Amino acid sequence: MYNLIIIRYGEINLKGDNKHDFIGQLIKNIDHAIADLGDFEITTVYGRIFLHAESSVIKRLLNRIIKLPGIVSASPAVDFKLNKAASDFDDEDYDKLKEKALKLFEKEVKSYPCSFKVETNRADKSFPIKSPKLNAEIGSAILTNIESKEKPLKVDVHNPDHLFEIEITRGKIYLFINRESGPGGLPVKSSGQTLLMLSGGIDSPVAGWYALKRGLKIGAVYFHSPPYTSARAKEKVKDLARILSKYGGEIKLQIPYFTEIQQQIVKKCPEKYTITIMRRMMVRIANHLAKENSQKALITGESLGQVASQTLEGIQSTDDASELPILRPLITSDKNEIIELAKKIDSYEISIRPYEDCCTVFIPEEPVTKPILKIVRSKEAVLNIEKLIKNSLEQMEVLTIN
Repeated sequence: MYNLIIIRYGEINLKGDNKHDFIGQLIKNIDHAIADLGDFEITTVYGRIFLHAESSVIKRLLNRIIKLPGIVSASPAVDFKLNKAASDFDDEDYDKLKEKALKLFEKEVKSYPCSFKVETNRADKSFPIKSPKLNAEIGSAILTNIESKEKPLKVDVHNPDHLFEIEITRGKIYLFINRESGPGGLPVKSSGQTLLMLSGGIDSPVAGWYALKRGLKIGAVYFHSPPYTSARAKEKVKDLARILSKYGGEIKLQIPYFTEIQQQIVKKCPEKYTITIMRRMMVRIANHLAKENSQKALITGESLGQVASQTLEGIQSTDDASELPILRPLITSDKNEIIELAKKIDSYEISIRPYEDCCTVFIPEEPVTKPILKIVRSKEAVLNIEKLIKNSLEQMEVLTIN
């Protein structure tokens, strides 16, 4: 019986004169996310976006849009149209409204005994029945018509099992009983473009998700080192990019050839500096790609102190090799927090597949944890950095993930 989805946004409301730009971007993202399911009408009122559709596709639409950054929550709903001014709402209308409320409650509530509460948001103050009275009378109608020995039911205004909600605005009444939580934040593309350094681990996809939530459009770079890293390791990264694309749309995944660089580092540089110098080479390549793609920053999954290269000195060494800002959304997160979010966004099971990335393969037994910049620079000076980067990019694979 549903015929629309009510979509709510939060932080966007704080954007002042730019608010409509953010709302417009969110609508574009919604439209893009559901384009293959059909052509649907989207309308707005203050603080709400309405996606109108037939009941047969409502669930599929909801599953798509609830992942989009910028959306706080969404509810499948049924509307009750007033063919007159709201102030002329009469007893006949009231009876029809109660009948629709009963049908919705019976459709959604299957498990008894249970409790419920009716809550009304009367944004249209011309509507003649105030919220407390409407709550009481709709609640009474539900209780009177549904409660029985087979269906024990009670009202609980403090901690109900089911919250039955009514919204009244601009000549329409909306009824719904479920709210699905979205990620919140800002719509993707509203904050600019960045490049995610995507490994096959747990952390970097979560960092990418946080970037999407702040309104950033992301591309991704993965460093592949055959034969040291397998085709399955690359497939894992493609699957992780595919997960992120569900939240932020199409992702350009660039896969530079990194084997020669690692071989040269291992051959010519002291063992304990290999990871530090590899990270610096990755950042240089990422800078080159980001500039080509008009991306204004890099994103990594680094968390302070989590591994040997993620000390303050290690981070300083990485930053020293970059011309662009490096954003680290997870910098103060602990591993358990990162794992919980990875599970929530469905990347965890992919990340723990046992296929190693290029950094894991070349970890030295005793990596330097507090590299000194002038020493790092001197140790990597034996490399032909420009030539290595050129060779890496010439053998790069580029994929479009969606």
